Amino acid sequence: MTVLDQEMIANVLRPIEVANGLPNAFYTDPDVYQAEKRVLFASTWACAGFAKDVPNKGDANPISFLGQPLLVVRGEGGEVKVFQNVCRHRGMILVEEKTTLRSAIRCPYHSWCYNLDGSLRTTPHVGGPGQNLHDCIKREELGLIEVRSHIFMDTIFVNLDGKAPAFEIHAAKLLEQWTEFADKPLYHGGPESSFTLEVDCNWKLAVENYCESYHLPWIHPGLNSYSRLEDHYHIMQPGNYSGQGTVVYNPKLDDSGRAFADFEGLSDKWDTGAEYISFYPNVLLGVHRDHVFAIMLDPQDNGKTIERIEIYYTSPEMCGDDMVDLREKNAAMWKSVFEEDIFVVEGMQRGRSASLYDGGKFSPVMDPPTHQFHEWVATRFAGK
Repeated sequence: MTVLDQEMIANVLRPIEVANGLPNAFYTDPDVYQAEKRVLFASTWACAGFAKDVPNKGDANPISFLGQPLLVVRGEGGEVKVFQNVCRHRGMILVEEKTTLRSAIRCPYHSWCYNLDGSLRTTPHVGGPGQNLHDCIKREELGLIEVRSHIFMDTIFVNLDGKAPAFEIHAAKLLEQWTEFADKPLYHGGPESSFTLEVDCNWKLAVENYCESYHLPWIHPGLNSYSRLEDHYHIMQPGNYSGQGTVVYNPKLDDSGRAFADFEGLSDKWDTGAEYISFYPNVLLGVHRDHVFAIMLDPQDNGKTIERIEIYYTSPEMCGDDMVDLREKNAAMWKSVFEEDIFVVEGMQRGRSASLYDGGKFSPVMDPPTHQFHEWVATRFAGK
């Protein structure tokens, strides 16, 4: 970063009343985006996928996350692990497409095979024709390279550099805030509860937009008609997450009065409340008494982001055929809300090409969750 950029970063770290937002380079410069992979993603717990994509033993799902080839595998005992999707022999990609493995992960190049737990199983002809062993090929040392992972609310978090505190420590404040949801089983709503949006903006703009309610009256008039701006409050945990909550959650998806079942054991707060949190760096979470959702932000480059939305319910019964129409209506409602945001984040992305833009001004009253996210980014780039 240049000296000028460091001065602008310092401006972000000032009190919100006098702070500026992140400089344009954080949204438009490919070099900054490459640096973010290390500074903002690899060194902490980032969302890389969903456990629902490997529901059964032997299911394997190859993913590319920030350019890293990863393989998500559900093992013999039902555990989910994440490995680098490369053979330890010559670095060949192991699995090209989502599949169910019978018992082993086989490299298509020289047929080295790995068990579902990543351990190296066989090395055909490694010592010459018909010789499957060699003294220098120590199988116990050549298992697949495992990436630290943790599943929370069906979301797979990975720590790429392996140095972050344990997830339970990293997410302690969120687990405390949502203790009533943390141990609840979740049931994915099926195909109608899964959709993807491709957005021409930097991933950070999606985070910023999600964590504040200031834009509701103008961007989400339908939502604002019953959950007004004044019905919302800020949620802030420095260095970890920020977002918003509402005291008015009263969905009416069906005129007949049909509704999804609520999670058991919730306090009165959730009778009419809901909360929406940007959990840094790249997952957006929403909790309600009768369903939750997670949005993974998958950056493609400095100006393009894929948003993957998954919706979960309280019981298998809510995911049955007799509730499919309500699930479709719920997904359509949320998709409409999220699509209303697209022109905003794309407009802000185009605006970051204005050479004299100084990062913008924050409202001390309405923008604290957004400023906190900018502060998190700037703090990590400042090495603090």
